[in-house]
Amino acid sequence: MDLENNNPEMDEELDNVIILNDEDGNEVKFEFLDLIEYSGEEYVILLPVEEDEDADEVVILKVEDTDSEEEESYVGVDDQEVLNAVFAIFKDKFKDEFNFVD
Repeated sequence: MDLENNNPEMDEELDNVIILNDEDGNEVKFEFLDLIEYSGEEYVILLPVEEDEDADEVVILKVEDTDSEEEESYVGVDDQEVLNAVFAIFKDKFKDEFNFVD
């Protein structure tokens, strides 16, 4: 799911960066873009923080509750229909801020 940032100021506003661990235990930085509710579930839209990329690709993860009220767990989504529906909501919401590339 590709997009180009239409707002150069957004590159400098990385105060909503979160760090997640990948499957190998490596830390990966993401910019939190939005929280989308779809079919009673919540999904986060994240943008990897990588300086050497021209076009950006968002990551969509499902929010799952944990035993701790201070923590959330994010899990990958395998259902392509769900991913497409969540991304469509995100695209509509942010159509003025990004140039979406099909």
